[in-house]
Amino acid sequence: MSVSQITTHVLDTTRGRPASGVAVQLLGFVDGHIDEHVDGLWRQIAAGVTDADGRVTDLGPDSVAAGRYRLRFDTGAYFAALGTDTFFPEVVLTFTVAEGDEHCHVPLLLAPFAYSSYRGS
Repeated sequence: MSVSQITTHVLDTTRGRPASGVAVQLLGFVDGHIDEHVDGLWRQIAAGVTDADGRVTDLGPDSVAAGRYRLRFDTGAYFAALGTDTFFPEVVLTFTVAEGDEHCHVPLLLAPFAYSSYRGS
């Protein structure tokens, strides 16, 4: 099994368990390039869905260049499937991958009316 350089894990803190079935997009910042897949200045690199453990380990390539990246989580669809109202229909986390970073894990702690994140290991 291959593990991407950028990975994520979503924990539903209200339910106290992993959030499975959350759609996630990985976007990279486009610095002056024209690309047909550009959303503003961000290009989609990969997309995935969290597994039963709330993880996406195959999100994108094995290696990415240093730069700015985003993870966009479709939290609205996740909470709608649970029949739960939410204030945040999506969560977008922007972060930097430094030159020489071997692995970048970006967890999301999620609740219907709050979220937080940190640099994981």
